[in-house]
Amino acid sequence: MPLNLPPELESRLARVAAERGCDAEALAREAIERLLDYDAWFLQEVNKGLAAADRGDFIEHDDVRKLLDKRYPD
Repeated sequence: MPLNLPPELESRLARVAAERGCDAEALAREAIERLLDYDAWFLQEVNKGLAAADRGDFIEHDDVRKLLDKRYPD
């Protein structure tokens, strides 16, 4: 499948590919695969969240604040 990229993006792709020791096509293929894997994971997580919400499984506001304060103390 041909892919037309703007010159600046093609240049960046070639530079990064050279730095990684691979060709631009291999790097583009890897990037596309990562994007598709991430998108599938994200949609799965959203669907889990929606299913939990449909069941009425919510975290109370105060509990969210406690979790955030624990993770990011002042």
